[in-house]
Amino acid sequence: MKFKITNPNYKSLNSKDTSFQMTKKMIQCIALSLILISCSNGSKNETIDQLVSEKNIKGLNEKKAALQADISKIENALARLNIKKDEALVSVLTINDTLFTHYIAIQGNVNTKENILIQPEFSGTLTALSVKTGDRVSKGQILGRVDDAGMSQQLASAQNQYSLAKTTFERQKNLWTQKIGSEIQYLQAQTQMISAQKAVAQINAQIAKTIIKAPFSGTIDEVFVEKGQVIAPSPTGLMRIVNLGKMYVSTAIPETYVGKLKLGDDVSVDLISIGKSYDGKVRQVGNYINPNNRTFGIEVSVPNPDNLLRPNQVAKLKITDYVNKKAIVVPSGIIQEDGENNQYVYVVENSNGKTGIAKKVVITTGKSSDNVTEVLSGLSAKDIVVTEGVNSISEGMKLNF
Repeated sequence: MKFKITNPNYKSLNSKDTSFQMTKKMIQCIALSLILISCSNGSKNETIDQLVSEKNIKGLNEKKAALQADISKIENALARLNIKKDEALVSVLTINDTLFTHYIAIQGNVNTKENILIQPEFSGTLTALSVKTGDRVSKGQILGRVDDAGMSQQLASAQNQYSLAKTTFERQKNLWTQKIGSEIQYLQAQTQMISAQKAVAQINAQIAKTIIKAPFSGTIDEVFVEKGQVIAPSPTGLMRIVNLGKMYVSTAIPETYVGKLKLGDDVSVDLISIGKSYDGKVRQVGNYINPNNRTFGIEVSVPNPDNLLRPNQVAKLKITDYVNKKAIVVPSGIIQEDGENNQYVYVVENSNGKTGIAKKVVITTGKSSDNVTEVLSGLSAKDIVVTEGVNSISEGMKLNF
């Protein structure tokens, strides 16, 4: 039996499609009848309005459960019968084994151990300032001098006393060798010489503190004092010296990654502010869990060949924690989830290169990284998955690509 719909926007249906539509409508009618019957039965055969007016919570919950069960049956029946026969234009991708790497993505701060404020060891007037902002200096280079407050004259006097004590000791020693004089005279001369020698060394050590030297090689980033200024240790110091050759990134990692990171692990360091990426390595892993945020610290050494890294820059770290050399991966955006919380994708069956049939395949997923997800089961190499148009297709639909 065939019939025709006069509306030109509709195509004629064959008897198979008519039977499908009639069966679908019959199920809907039966389901609706079940819902109406369930509404009239329930707790003590009372209506919903009566239960509401009586504030019968138990009865209302029973009716709600019955209605939800009926609705679930209807949806399952419609899902089995509602197989579209239309066609759809989609994009597809042929799956191949590939290298899959998962990263821990976390933010950190660039820093250096050689970034300090130079403080004077001796208070007084700054008599010499040998550097300015931006100067490159070497370790041990003299940066300035502080007035020694007369210690140079004290040193000259102490050296004269040491010279006399030394001469006296040597003569007393010669006499003692010849068995002339007493032992106590020899020992007194020796003690006086040693004391004078220590006095000279002590004054030299104090004078050395008046000389300001670079503790390491680097760049004078900023100078805070002027020549002739009276200086003393302060929070600002005399100047800042920075070495950009030994940079690292410090950050805190959740405790769930304890044991997954080790010294020497490769790390990708992205500096968004300068648009640069660097390859670093884990150089330190903390042994203490911070009880406030349940994290432990790590440090990642980073090369700085172009001197573009600066202390306190923000860096994005990608720390490799999982590698699968032969992984099946799909774009994360094509994975869907059905009413039973099953993850699935659509694959192409009976492909002839340009067309095929859509098939729903339930999959088990692993880790996700860089907009792709590892598929542990459900797919294999050479399978063709639908990547675009997945929201407009259903199982059994003809696909054009």
